Amino acid sequence: MGCAPCQPFSSYSRRYNDKESKWKLLQDFARLIQECEPEIVSMENVLQLKHHLVFQEFIQKLEDLNYSFESYEVNCLDYGIPQTRKRLVLLASKFGKIDLIAPTHEANQCSTVYQTIGHLEPLSAGQASKVDRLHQCSKLSDLNLQRIRASKPGGTWRDWSKSLIAKCHTRKSGKTYPGVYGRMEWDRPSPTITTQCFGFGNGRFGHPEQDRAISLREAALLQTFPKITSL
Repeated sequence: MGCAPCQPFSSYSRRYNDKESKWKLLQDFARLIQECEPEIVSMENVLQLKHHLVFQEFIQKLEDLNYSFESYEVNCLDYGIPQTRKRLVLLASKFGKIDLIAPTHEANQCSTVYQTIGHLEPLSAGQASKVDRLHQCSKLSDLNLQRIRASKPGGTWRDWSKSLIAKCHTRKSGKTYPGVYGRMEWDRPSPTITTQCFGFGNGRFGHPEQDRAISLREAALLQTFPKITSL
């Protein structure tokens, strides 16, 4: 099972270049498959990967090694995960084609942010729970505290007064990222949880009503990791 870092291929970063050598980990995964020839291979990444040469080279290697394979565009909401997350999933096998299980949830069956994390104790920015060490959140600077107080669930930094808007967002290149510095909405699934989801400025990771970014525990629950009470 493998997942090369998705950042270079994502629509959020838009920075992948097929000629660059530092983003060749998918090729290393193919090399390991060739060396080990496992009976089953699973690979997951962002949807945009399939538009790159490195993915075409990867599936060509699978063909050369006589794997049967199929790739799927998976909407996590179809499987009960309370976040808007779409991913490319590839399943390959020496035994023949593996079919992905059918969706388990209808669109109106998915849990919301409130149903997933609304029961947790409230926190202030930089605070940690005394009973759950993963329920802790990052500190906010005075400026970011003003920004989150000016933010509304589902809104963007465009709702702020000009004095709060970051200089990078006044440039043409920065105007295409309205989701950063945003709050989640209670009655909807969360946005895609990313590596830096504990930072308010890294996406729509503001708590729907508390003036802070989501905690590590909240991120884990939105990813459907089970809560282990012993922590």
